[in-house]
Amino acid sequence: MTRKEISPTMSYNAEEIRRQNIRQIMQLVQTALEERGYNAINQLAGYLISNDPAYISSHNNARSIIQSVERHEIIEELVRFYLEENH
Repeated sequence: MTRKEISPTMSYNAEEIRRQNIRQIMQLVQTALEERGYNAINQLAGYLISNDPAYISSHNNARSIIQSVERHEIIEELVRFYLEENH
């Protein structure tokens, strides 16, 4: 009888995956806005304050991408990032 090779169990952190997803979304949207000549900070702030998707260009599907995550999750991640970087 041969012994099967056992691989280690992989674990993941769902919270970290969610945070990475939000970061990637923000970077994609920033790039799309800047490619269209918009000030990404102003446009993203307008969207987050008003919940009006018209602030986000549809270029490279940015509008749909940013709407795939809840606004409050984006705001939480921005606050977390700011406080951790300036702590």
